[in-house]
Amino acid sequence: MIEDNTGALKIAVMKDGLAKHASAHTLQHSFATHLLEKGYGIRTIQELLGHRNLQTTMIYTHVASKNILGVRSPLDR
Repeated sequence: MIEDNTGALKIAVMKDGLAKHASAHTLQHSFATHLLEKGYGIRTIQELLGHRNLQTTMIYTHVASKNILGVRSPLDR
């Protein structure tokens, strides 16, 4: 089944003419990053990704960590 999904994704990328490489891993990484940026907790993301080890989830979310300094509390408004 994973092979079928990967093949379907590759076909979709080629049809859409996307310049960047896209894979199931890319989608999972993007999903985790977007969840973190929206304020979801790392444990929630871990569960959604199906990771047993939190360190694995942390790998997927490292990019969003760089933007953490720009995060403001709604109470700061």
